[in-house]
Amino acid sequence: MLKALEGRTVVVTGGSKGIGRGIARRFGAAGLNVLVVARRLADAEAAAAEIGPNASAFAADVADRAACAAFAAAALERYGRLDILCANAGIFPAAKLDVMTDADFDQVIGTNLKGTFHSVAAVLPAMKAARWGRIVVTSSITGPITGYPGWAHYGASKAGQLGFIRTACLELAPFGITVNAVLPGNIRTEGLDGLGADYLEKMEASIPLKRLGSVDDIANAALFFASEEAAYITGQTLVIDGGQVLPESLMALEEIA
Repeated sequence: MLKALEGRTVVVTGGSKGIGRGIARRFGAAGLNVLVVARRLADAEAAAAEIGPNASAFAADVADRAACAAFAAAALERYGRLDILCANAGIFPAAKLDVMTDADFDQVIGTNLKGTFHSVAAVLPAMKAARWGRIVVTSSITGPITGYPGWAHYGASKAGQLGFIRTACLELAPFGITVNAVLPGNIRTEGLDGLGADYLEKMEASIPLKRLGSVDDIANAALFFASEEAAYITGQTLVIDGGQVLPESLMALEEIA
């Protein structure tokens, strides 16, 4: 049982859909004030309404540093404190290298990697003043551990996030701020549902646990990293993938079938 986090405030970027929505919902259920941040206000409002009266919405694009400063200010204005950041916002448009443009690459890096920097920079004044803070970054197995055709820019952004947290945690440790990352594998979200039943069946076959993860699997890990019990953990990564990265070949999975 985690010690109560009730009354603290969490900001969840990319909180209107998929993993981010699951994280926001889980923190709301734990009694925290939740600021759901998304590019479209209507989407953020729908997610906040699902959580309840302790949640509210804010529209911001994390690629815009001023917009991130604005969501931090909103959290402080509405709740009087800003304790936890779940830097979850990310995009994953596919483009293979022979057709990928500079604009394609810059868009993904700008949202996924630079957006993480912007979000973290925005919350630091409040966390440093309180001398307490938790930053949880949503990275991925793609990039840090695995690769997938069409996602070179995405993989670079997700690997870059891990390089970022390893130095950020050193700089922020004197202020009682921890910085960690979750690395989801294939999680059942709206984005995966659109890829079709055949794709989902093939993905499940490549996972030792024989199922896709749920958003709650990631949300529970994020909540742990935000907890008092995780106070001595910083600069670390947690792979949440049902064992997907472990088999050395498909033959290894066939041996356990």
